Amino acid sequence: MKSLAELKAIRDKAKAELDMRKENPNAARVLVGMATCGIAAGARPVLNAFTEEIAKRGLTETVTVTQTGCIGICQYEPVVEIEVPGEEKVTYVKVAPEMVSKIVNDHLVHHTPVTEYTIGAIK
Repeated sequence: MKSLAELKAIRDKAKAELDMRKENPNAARVLVGMATCGIAAGARPVLNAFTEEIAKRGLTETVTVTQTGCIGICQYEPVVEIEVPGEEKVTYVKVAPEMVSKIVNDHLVHHTPVTEYTIGAIK
């Protein structure tokens, strides 16, 4: 970092990401499993991809991103659960950062879960 402006930009970005994690009872929730098994399987880049994609699309008022402990299906990590008020909870498994844009667009914007990424699609 070479200037005070750079430091301010870093602070503003971090603050925006923290604000996105505040609970809003009317917001959709993205829960990323961040227990040891999830972190080892790559959940941190998935969490970061969700926060970046949601911020990029301006959904921070209607979507909350949070981390949770063990979801209980370690063999399917990284696991992401999405809860939209008035809709059934959807569990996405083996989530990679490349999948996040499609999940946000289809599920959170257009309310159509990406079934090929869900636990029900695993054979």
